[in-house]
Amino acid sequence: MGPNATAAGSLGLLLCGLLLVSSGCSIRKMAVNKVGDLLAAGGSTFTADDDPALVRDALPFALKLMESLLAESPRHAGLLYATASGFTQYAYAFVQQAADEKEAESFAEAETLRARARRLYLRARAYGLRGLEARHKGFEQALRQQPQVAVQWATKRDVPLLFWTAAAWGAAIALSKDNPDLVADVPVVEALIDRALALDESYDAGAIHTFLITFEMSRRSQAGDPVARAKAHFDRAMELAQGRSAAPLVAYAEAVCVQKQDRATFEALLRQALAINPDAYPQQRLANLIAQHRARWLLSRADDLFVEPSATP
Repeated sequence: MGPNATAAGSLGLLLCGLLLVSSGCSIRKMAVNKVGDLLAAGGSTFTADDDPALVRDALPFALKLMESLLAESPRHAGLLYATASGFTQYAYAFVQQAADEKEAESFAEAETLRARARRLYLRARAYGLRGLEARHKGFEQALRQQPQVAVQWATKRDVPLLFWTAAAWGAAIALSKDNPDLVADVPVVEALIDRALALDESYDAGAIHTFLITFEMSRRSQAGDPVARAKAHFDRAMELAQGRSAAPLVAYAEAVCVQKQDRATFEALLRQALAINPDAYPQQRLANLIAQHRARWLLSRADDLFVEPSATP
């Protein structure tokens, strides 16, 4: 996971951003854009961190800072991307996962957390759409009317925005099965992610393919076996990640193995994910730690997810 929320991770940069927002000087807009460029450029402060709880507590401040800067420079494409990706990842890693873990103890509390996650995903979606609109005037309206036509406007440089907008939108839909208006947006998500795949299928070491592992299992517009499509994306994600990422393993175990009731493969893939050494790949350390946390949780729920008991002792 990498919210790209800070370039160098220095407290001085964050404080500088706050001072610029409150400043009344004539060069404020130029200065805000400069700080925005630095924040949007990203860095290793979050992605390489070995303490997910610390990142969980720090991210809200970074995200609110970026929102403050966007109030001053609302069309800053880099900040819009960083804010969209940051809110999506925060919602998934620290709100939706908490909801899933809370459900066995308190369904009501879990639903409250899922409602919060949905709101955060929709906020991320809004920033992603603003970023695409900043580059392609009229994009959002066209996307909602003719998604397959509108996404043809996008170019390779738009892939990060296409991906994170699709990820946020898709996650919100997954938590909104009782909202027909939101569920009706599935073709829009499909258009966004398919265009991202066509433009740069290797983006972020296979992140698009990892997303599509889960998405293919619920896609209804494609002919053929969804499991076969998901497996093809899994194989490509693993190839692009070069064995450094736990995310494809966890995604396939959860989305495909549970549906197929293949407990042996489910457990094998999750153990493979847990065998990855996060410290061996510092730039993916946090993402792997978060994926491994979910892997452990999924393994703890195996008896609830599968009808047949495990064949292993």
